[in-house]
Amino acid sequence: MEKAKILVVEDEQPIFELIRFNLEKDGFQVHGVFRGNEVIKEVARWMPDLLILDLMLPGANGIDICRHLRMQEATRDLPVLMVTARNEDSDVVLGLEIGADDYLTKPFSPRVLVARVRTLLRRRTGSDTGTPAGGKVTIHDISIDPRRHLVERDGEVVDLSLTEYQILLFLAGNPGWVYSRNQIISNIKGDDYPVTERSVDVQILNIRKKLKESGAFIETVRGIGYRMREEKSD
Repeated sequence: MEKAKILVVEDEQPIFELIRFNLEKDGFQVHGVFRGNEVIKEVARWMPDLLILDLMLPGANGIDICRHLRMQEATRDLPVLMVTARNEDSDVVLGLEIGADDYLTKPFSPRVLVARVRTLLRRRTGSDTGTPAGGKVTIHDISIDPRRHLVERDGEVVDLSLTEYQILLFLAGNPGWVYSRNQIISNIKGDDYPVTERSVDVQILNIRKKLKESGAFIETVRGIGYRMREEKSD
């Protein structure tokens, strides 16, 4: 079985070596880029299975890089694990808003890093969705095909990031049930996953925008969390 390819964008050599050592020890292929202005070309050349992207880089910053990748057909579904030295909600929120799938703040545990990488790769292949097993999920005018990783609204394809897709699939697969922000994250990412309430709100906001009028079917339950509105029978 071919090893998954991880492209690590990190300008601090000791941190890159730490990441490479732990990922290679766990069976991944690892390649490094050290300047932001070289990332796009290297992604196109090597076509990694996952990108570990530092926010603060010489040449171009991680936010601009991630935004560019999400605008390109070939890379819009590429899992991006964002790394930042600044433990501030604003950095995390901005990264999630422009399409990053997950984040780590420095310093981080190598074991946590490897676990996050494995989780993102599993979810990209659809082998660990955090939702009940089954075929296509259809509710209201929203259709979700887990096998094709495809979301459609009223027949039109909806372009979601990996995490946005996972949240929508989870809520749509459990209509009427109310879930707290922590429950949503635990179900799609696993228990004890560190996340701010604000970052969950950002993901929900993005989903609603992309679903247009159908975004209203994702309801806010004040003081608790979110639910997908049930379809009413006539």
